[in-house]
Amino acid sequence: MKVICFILIELAISLNSCSRGKTNSNDPSAVSATFSASQLTQNNQLSQAGNENFYDFLEKFSTDRIFQLKRIAFPVKAVVSDVADEGMILKEETIQKQEWEHLDLTYDSTYQTRDYDQYSQEVLFKLDSAIVELRGIDNGIYANYFFKRKEGQWYLVALEETSF
Repeated sequence: MKVICFILIELAISLNSCSRGKTNSNDPSAVSATFSASQLTQNNQLSQAGNENFYDFLEKFSTDRIFQLKRIAFPVKAVVSDVADEGMILKEETIQKQEWEHLDLTYDSTYQTRDYDQYSQEVLFKLDSAIVELRGIDNGIYANYFFKRKEGQWYLVALEETSF
């Protein structure tokens, strides 16, 4: 019995020590505006397991209008600023396919330092979801785009555009 307990303890210690130092791309704390090689490698490893690579998806989603329309779960729930109330009140809307305007989420780090409309973009990962966050730098830009992975493919499922 002591031998079995000893083996179980040793196994737990070795599993714990093997997992230290590894970054999990599904961890919400794995946030990045520019993607490191290790993050891209981890996301590629996930894609090899039958799941679409989020960064490859996001690039195609941003540049291909037809692909984008196919990868949105219409009708899309949206929280937006009410322009009739100077954008200070938030309201919920539903966006239908025929109302959709192309969304470009391509990002360049120079967006943080340009003369106007500066903003940062970060991607947060959870199990089968990702959030693309846009945050203005002293200008009121505030947006979140919510993606879910369904059967290995990413879809936009909701958004918040509450900039003022």
